[in-house]
Amino acid sequence: MNPFMVVCTYQPNTDMAEVVKVIPQEQAIAKSLQEAGRLGAIHLALPRGTVFLEVFAHDLDAAQATVLELPMSKWWDLDIFPLVRPH
Repeated sequence: MNPFMVVCTYQPNTDMAEVVKVIPQEQAIAKSLQEAGRLGAIHLALPRGTVFLEVFAHDLDAAQATVLELPMSKWWDLDIFPLVRPH
């Protein structure tokens, strides 16, 4: 598995009241992905409308597929960065 940093930016005009409604489902799926070793750290920068996800996957497509399993992903624009471990 390879590490990726996924920068998730809320799309303009996202109704945050709708986002709040899916928090319990989001947390449950995130926990399941973490237990499966596919999702690591989750960092929120809500004043900037951004979420940072550490994802572990075989390739970029698999990293994107992991993020798309999260209910909130329908409100996000994704920027996926493959990470290189320091030598």
